[in-house]
Amino acid sequence: MMKNWLAAGAVALSVGMTGTAAFAQTTTVPGEQVGLAVGAPLPEGVYALNTFLYRSPDTSPVDVGINVPILLWSTPWKILDARVELAVAPPTVFSFGRGRNGGALDTSINVGTFIGGIFAWDLGNNVGVSYLAGVYLNELNAGRGCGIGCLPILSSNTYRQGFAISYTGDGWNLTANLTYNFYDTPSFFSGGSPLLRGPYAPSDALNLDLTATKKFGKWEIGAIGYGTTDLSNNSRFAPATRSGYFALGGLIGYDFGPFTVQGYAARYVATRALDARGRENYATEGWFRVIAPLYTVAAAPAPAPAPLVRKY
Repeated sequence: MMKNWLAAGAVALSVGMTGTAAFAQTTTVPGEQVGLAVGAPLPEGVYALNTFLYRSPDTSPVDVGINVPILLWSTPWKILDARVELAVAPPTVFSFGRGRNGGALDTSINVGTFIGGIFAWDLGNNVGVSYLAGVYLNELNAGRGCGIGCLPILSSNTYRQGFAISYTGDGWNLTANLTYNFYDTPSFFSGGSPLLRGPYAPSDALNLDLTATKKFGKWEIGAIGYGTTDLSNNSRFAPATRSGYFALGGLIGYDFGPFTVQGYAARYVATRALDARGRENYATEGWFRVIAPLYTVAAAPAPAPAPLVRKY
């Protein structure tokens, strides 16, 4: 059962955003899909998954939280022998000011809803691969104009592609996933003053998420790694500063039966993101995830053995 629930996390490739412009401009949260067998196809059914991130930068007065609720329908349909899975998710980003007397105010923003689909193939021998395509409808929240603290990526739809491969034999989850984000460029805000409407030219972004965990009974433990980098946007408008980071950490999970929980933490080991003073911006991130199937189609019973007839 855990293998199936890990596969349910494939949709987690689809949602999230960075919570501060100091980081690489990727709408998909780096690390959101680690711990999940995102390359494996799901059995037919409906699945719910919620992932929460808390990020604490070393040199920033603001911590960031990101909550990503996901609903996934693994349909009965196949295309070119790939299971078709449909996903919807409305991420929310929070910021938490540190300290008192002049500290930053706590805020929250609902990021545009993600809609997309996954095509997942079972290659046999416990190996699966998947392709994801979808879009974050960021204009749902971006029309108010850009003010202080605004993220330019919110003025644009984000288009998403993902490629994953997973091995899930013998209790292992060995998964690699590559995610590509690209934007409507140049993009504009429709509201606010003319000086704050754009144009903005968010850089395309590439994320890599890696998982190597092993299950021991109901427990799961292992190592994770993830990172992101901006790509050149080749725009005549002012390009974003090149940025990115890579983090390493560990994961632990437990299968309660009706649902599974996972927790993991990671620390940046390399970064080229800079804070407001030009210093390298390292951070520690903690994650918590709940995965539950809401409905699954029962497997067909095995046929009764045919009677053995012998002639003498």
